Amino acid sequence: MAKTYGFIGTGEITAAIVRGLNRADPPPVFLSPRNHRIGRELAEEFGTVRVCASNQEVLDNAEVIVLAVRPPITREVLAELTFRPGHVVISAIAGIPLDDLRAWVAPAGRTVRSIPLPQAAEGESLTALYPYESAAAELYGRVGGIVVPETEEALTAISAASATFAAHLDYLSTIADWLTGHGLSDEAAHSYLAHVFGQLGRSLLRHEDALRTMTEKHTTPGGTNEQLKAELRENGVPDTVRAALDSVLARLTTS
Repeated sequence: MAKTYGFIGTGEITAAIVRGLNRADPPPVFLSPRNHRIGRELAEEFGTVRVCASNQEVLDNAEVIVLAVRPPITREVLAELTFRPGHVVISAIAGIPLDDLRAWVAPAGRTVRSIPLPQAAEGESLTALYPYESAAAELYGRVGGIVVPETEEALTAISAASATFAAHLDYLSTIADWLTGHGLSDEAAHSYLAHVFGQLGRSLLRHEDALRTMTEKHTTPGGTNEQLKAELRENGVPDTVRAALDSVLARLTTS
């Protein structure tokens, strides 16, 4: 029998997971009423999706509950809900440790932390989850692959590393701005960088040892790639990245 899924919090990550679930053999999905626009769009797009009148109605109809609300309001939202022992609760909320989640959703028997990615919409998310739980693995297996770190601390580190998306895109935007300053149009600069780094991303997916190996392959002795990498290192870019990641990790472990 297909599992029923409920989502508390209806933002972009919920929308991505729901769209991924509807790529094949869509299961029943119940959404909280929090974001009326996204919920309405999903319900109109997929016949198996229903927007509930309350968060409790979501719990009353679903077996597997995905929590996707903002961290500061998590405890307040959960305090108003009554969970069942049979519920599987999957948190997609950054920075809330398992011990707190288990206390807040008791008597739900199984609680999992996860880090789904927006690529879930295309069935291409690699979702980190901890601990392993079969219903969570089944859910995220439907929208991509899963990775299960050995400890909760490692999962939190993955969460911190996921905070690098905007910085990486900003790095590419800086290069694009530099190109436009040297006569290239905005459209051409974007197209060129999207192609180059998009192809680089595909290469990474094809090589298990890609990061170190591909760095070496693109660092010709005496070449321009070596020059730029060396100048960035000399100016402290790697240390700045590590310090910023440490700061994000500290925020996630003290919130």
